[in-house]
Amino acid sequence: MSETTTPQSMNASSKKKSSILTKPVIEWAMWDWGSAAFNAVATTFVFSVYLTHDGTFTDKGTASDYLSWGLFAAGIIIALLAPITGQRADRRGKGGVALSIFTVLVVICLALMFFVAPQGPLGPRGGLLLGIGLLGVGNIFFEFASVNYNAMLNHLSTKDNMGRISGLGWGSGYVGGIVLLLILYVGLINPEVGWFGITHENGLNIRVSMVIAALWMLLSSLPLMFHPVKPKHIDEKHGEHETLWDSYRKLGSTVKSLAKDTPHTLFFLIASAVFRDGLAGVFTFGAILAGTAFGFTSGEVIIFAIAANIVAGIATIAMGTLDDVIGPKQLIVLSLSCMVVAGMSVFFLHNGGKIIFWTFGLALCVFVGPTQSASRSFLGRMIPEGREGEVFGLYATTGRAVSFLAPAMYAVFLNLGRRWTPAGHDYTYWGILGIILILALGLILTLFVHPAKARLDSLQ
Repeated sequence: MSETTTPQSMNASSKKKSSILTKPVIEWAMWDWGSAAFNAVATTFVFSVYLTHDGTFTDKGTASDYLSWGLFAAGIIIALLAPITGQRADRRGKGGVALSIFTVLVVICLALMFFVAPQGPLGPRGGLLLGIGLLGVGNIFFEFASVNYNAMLNHLSTKDNMGRISGLGWGSGYVGGIVLLLILYVGLINPEVGWFGITHENGLNIRVSMVIAALWMLLSSLPLMFHPVKPKHIDEKHGEHETLWDSYRKLGSTVKSLAKDTPHTLFFLIASAVFRDGLAGVFTFGAILAGTAFGFTSGEVIIFAIAANIVAGIATIAMGTLDDVIGPKQLIVLSLSCMVVAGMSVFFLHNGGKIIFWTFGLALCVFVGPTQSASRSFLGRMIPEGREGEVFGLYATTGRAVSFLAPAMYAVFLNLGRRWTPAGHDYTYWGILGIILILALGLILTLFVHPAKARLDSLQ
């Protein structure tokens, strides 16, 4: 793909602040729209559930264990390589090329999931391992693409409209998830015989869904792949002959310089890593909680997923304006506080049944997107020009570095619930306390970040 110049003019006056729906911004947000094919369909609600469903490939305990280790290995690779892929692309001015390459690789992983069948030539065990491998590799390429995608936010926006543009991107992802999940649910997942006579036999409906997801992501990404956002700053002296050792040495220098010159930026990377892991846990374990603690069927889980994406998408886009008005830190603190309250309500009122999960589960989802979007725009406001890729690479790395927190705390509180709940009574609702603990810790850490000082430091 060619590297062309398409960024929004940086000379817009404050009177034009509200006009963000330009062609470059829409093309950029379309990538987020398409990313739902991997985030919502592959990772969260469809393919991962297919892999771990009891009896499909093996028992659910063994399948979940294998999947956890596979994603753990992928997380290690991401933590090691994400920051240097970002900074190398930055210095070469090749962020758009890198985005295109990694996006195509994600699409290939999605398409290959068609061959993950319990009754295939590899057998159930081989099919499971193939599926986990494709999901893990896809996660690696998706994170690498996201580093370059996030870095484009600074080149596309001003300090005045960064929150709204970031919110538009996140919101587009949620809306894309709604549409795609609805298409797959109505056409393939829910009916016994779906479109074109596709049945559930040998997981064919899920496997075809992954091919549709691959096409969805590819077509949605093409506008940005053909018209990538060109960086404002390119280091002509570095890049083409840079070794991996050079990249890691520069990464070390980045961390040291952040600690010395802009410690609040570095501290925010740590704080956001904690609460972003909690946010991921809300969606990852929300579907599990719905089924185990509140008795949702698989179809009801998909319906809840669609509703969750609707409220998350609307809230994210709407609160992008609030981000620009009150500031991203205030929005993050407000959102995390509301999520802690909603999560505790799920715990204490769980005996109320499905209506409790629908009410407070959706309340949790209202604030997930705004927190993610505000986190990205908060960091974008701190980054010195020309260092977007390397800092957003660290953003991806720090998020992955603590990705064990939510699963670990979920398991810890499940075990506490098992011990403290009378025999014969459900205890799985205790798991949400682990997620709430992570969100609360991230909230406390964020309170100590001073945005004014961070912005001042980034100019030094």
